Amino acid sequence: MKLWPEGFNAIASNVPVDLERVRRPQYGRFLEDFMPGRVVRHPRGITLDRGFMLDYATTFMEANPLHLNEAFARLHGFDSLPATPHLLLNLTLSLGVQNNSEQAIANLGYYDVRFLRPAYAGDTLTAMTRVADRRIRGNDKPGIVTLESLALNQRHEVVVQYARKILVPRRTNAELASESRVQSSLDFPYAVSPTTTLPMGYAAPAAAELTGDGSRLDTFCPGEIIVHPHGRTITDEHLSWSSRLMNTHPLHYDRLYSNAREGKMSGEPIVYGGLVLAWLLGLTSREVSENALWDVGYHDGYHTQPTFAGETIGALSRVLQVVPVSATWGIMTVQLIGVKQITAGDALDRYGEALFRREKDKKAAGEAKIAEKIFEMERSLLVRR
Repeated sequence: MKLWPEGFNAIASNVPVDLERVRRPQYGRFLEDFMPGRVVRHPRGITLDRGFMLDYATTFMEANPLHLNEAFARLHGFDSLPATPHLLLNLTLSLGVQNNSEQAIANLGYYDVRFLRPAYAGDTLTAMTRVADRRIRGNDKPGIVTLESLALNQRHEVVVQYARKILVPRRTNAELASESRVQSSLDFPYAVSPTTTLPMGYAAPAAAELTGDGSRLDTFCPGEIIVHPHGRTITDEHLSWSSRLMNTHPLHYDRLYSNAREGKMSGEPIVYGGLVLAWLLGLTSREVSENALWDVGYHDGYHTQPTFAGETIGALSRVLQVVPVSATWGIMTVQLIGVKQITAGDALDRYGEALFRREKDKKAAGEAKIAEKIFEMERSLLVRR
């Protein structure tokens, strides 16, 4: 096919500049656009690649061989190497940024994150979101939007689903209409009580040699606190990882944009919170999840302070519950705490019990927030006994 019959020649000098016809594209949505009940299918999607999955797992310090060693994964019944669950969360969230949060002021929290089935190299993920709720806080104030999002594989099976809240600015100060819900024509297979589908296969005795005994279910005791020994200094690598995960919010990679912001979110580009979460999970991996068969889910996750390139983060875990389910595995719930610019041990020595109290509750209790604390979340895992 000849695509350019007249020849391919430079023509810009022959076309007059018309300053009356200028486009200024803008992405993301304002509070007025978030109508409860509205369902949006997000653009692009992504096909998982084995090299990308391994790059992610090693960059974010994964210690569980389930996500590093294909032979190990197959011994446990998986079809091949499964993507780390938090990679699936990060991709789903990032695919939704263009529609959901590119105008957002802040991500307020993650709720009821569920990982429902494995995803492998060659699987293609697409993402959708439903507006669950919109809270108007006044005509001159940003509002709070609750979103339910999910990722589907090429077989239209839900791989991950979660809810989150975002703080969203208004387009104008005009009074908004009453909160009537809209009906969507798009099917949105978000389950209130979802079922997790996992291959609970046989593991050869030799597989046990690839993990330590210190992170098996029976070694954990409710109430104990684990001070993870090392930190991780974040460099400007976070800029490229935001792009690799397809997060389009300019706050994470555009210095002119971030410098124009006000308050503690201004200055250098902020590290995308999903990357902070991934590094914190990696820092805990040898002590908490090396013998995990799967992440059941996350709940009550909050970024309590922004993180910037050059800062060093650390992690602590507090065991909340240990529930043996069979002779071979059980479920453990831990509280994950992230800190910056202080070692995890020093943070525990300095703040003690206060480190584990929710930052969002401290103002009402007359308690000062912890400046070095950057993250808090509950995490449930399926762990080998």
